Amino acid sequence: MTNSIYARKDQHLESDNSTFAGRYRAFRLVYIEVFKYVKNAIAREKQIKGWTRAKKEALVRSVNPQWRDLSADWGKEYKPGKEPQDPSRLKTGAQDDKT
Repeated sequence: MTNSIYARKDQHLESDNSTFAGRYRAFRLVYIEVFKYVKNAIAREKQIKGWTRAKKEALVRSVNPQWRDLSADWGKEYKPGKEPQDPSRLKTGAQDDKT
C-alpha cells in the first residue's frame, strides 16, 4: 500500500538485495487498486495477501492478461495519433450517449 504510486515505483527500482523487491527484481507494476479510505486499502491488502498464489495470478490476469508493466509509459510524452476504436463502437447499432 502507498499514497504515491510513482514514489513507490522509484523505491522498487532503487532497491538492493536487502529488500524483497531487490532480491526478486519485483519492478513491474501489473495490478493496482485505488481506494478513497486507507482502512479499506489495508483491509484489501490483507485479504489478497491471504490468498494462494494461483488466486492472486488469476486476479492479475482478469485485468491484465499480458502482465504488461502498467508504469512503462509513465513520464513519456503523449503523442496523439490514430487510436484503435473501442470494440463496442465497431458493433452495428452502437451509438454515442449524446446523439
